Amino acid sequence: MPVFSMPWWLDAVCGKRGWNVILVERNNEVVASFPYYIKHNMGMRFLAMPPLTQKLGVYIKYPENQSTMAKLSYEKDVMTEIITRLPKHDFFRVNFDYRYANWLPFYWQKFSQTTRYTYVIEDISDVDDVYQNFDGSKKRNVQKAQRLVEAGFDLPCSDFYENHRLFLQKQGKKIIYSFDLFRNLYEAVYREGQGRVIHCRDKQGNLHAACLVVWDNVSAFNLIPIINPDYRDSGASSLLVYEMIKYVSGKVKTFDFEGSMIEGVEHSYRKFGTKQIPYFRIYKEKSKRFIILNGLKNIWDNIL
Repeated sequence: MPVFSMPWWLDAVCGKRGWNVILVERNNEVVASFPYYIKHNMGMRFLAMPPLTQKLGVYIKYPENQSTMAKLSYEKDVMTEIITRLPKHDFFRVNFDYRYANWLPFYWQKFSQTTRYTYVIEDISDVDDVYQNFDGSKKRNVQKAQRLVEAGFDLPCSDFYENHRLFLQKQGKKIIYSFDLFRNLYEAVYREGQGRVIHCRDKQGNLHAACLVVWDNVSAFNLIPIINPDYRDSGASSLLVYEMIKYVSGKVKTFDFEGSMIEGVEHSYRKFGTKQIPYFRIYKEKSKRFIILNGLKNIWDNIL
């Protein structure tokens, strides 16, 4: 099961009463789950993505040796049950794991989708091979950073958050998550042994870059990268990627950059020798009130 669907993760990012899960059973065995985050705003109810969470959606345990035809029929049956059991809501928007390419059962129930992209190194078992697939500019960044900074682990929670806030402030931006939320998640991933903070400092103690990386039993995720704009040219962010991959290569098979629809970020991730993989954002407007409000004012990003 993806790390983002684990109960301890959802407790950390949603609060223990901020999420629920639909369980589908066959012959007294749970065969599928669909966790969801509940958000209330302006008198409306939203089923949406939790903060700091890449994907949710359905998780299905398939019977062994299914044919393609049987698998599609099974998916339709399971997803249709999930859709019928969704709680009452005004708007639905969930990012599905890219392993699930069949969203037709949602389409047949009048849901819509938009395609987004993540960037993944599919096999990190041979770190030297991974490094050789880096673009030349990324290799030069790594080599430059190795002369200027040193990588380390376990930057304290408050230091990570405060530095991220300051780095964004220098760029005229605001941090989009609270310290309490980050502390809950930081403590949870360390407690569960499914995440660490890696960082780079120079000899004078200046923090150049840091990242919270998390993982499940399949993939590691570049969850929250932060870069000091005063040292953007030091190559530290590239070195962090290389060091993260080295660290998690014995734990998981793939490394997921979590993607971005921002052109400059996409360009950077692509140069690490990644594969572009599409995933679905599935959504549906059910409330006439929300449709009217959204037509008058672009409120979605402010609400969620």
